[in-house]
Amino acid sequence: MSTYTQPCYHIAFSTKGRQPVLSKENRKDLFQYIWGILENKNCYLYRIGGVEDHLHILTSLHPTVCLADLIKAIKVGTSVWIKESRMFQGFTHWQDGYGALTHSSREKGGLIEYIKCQEERHQRLSFTDELRKLLREAGIEFDEELLA
Repeated sequence: MSTYTQPCYHIAFSTKGRQPVLSKENRKDLFQYIWGILENKNCYLYRIGGVEDHLHILTSLHPTVCLADLIKAIKVGTSVWIKESRMFQGFTHWQDGYGALTHSSREKGGLIEYIKCQEERHQRLSFTDELRKLLREAGIEFDEELLA
């Protein structure tokens, strides 16, 4: 018997202190770098997007990959790359935590559209408010003080 899995992970995390340092003109390079990390871990990227202070990643997870290890690889790898390339002035590091929600493959289309519309959404909604909404919709209890 082989291993069969199907969940999609919607991962979101921000820059430390929600600093708006991820300039639009360089984000595509950052997204491609993250895509390379995912490919190296045998994960499939469905969509990546974000704005000045945070990212959203929709990916499958290879059965041999631990979610926490994947996020650590993304954060550490991109932090080193950003600092070496000086791509985003003012970037110090990513926030300590992250949000990771699982979804069925049937929800992929809607999630891809959700991530595509990040710039439009964040003209009227902060990342903290967005994260609070996502956590509530998923039924996840959280500490308001830790969202700040």
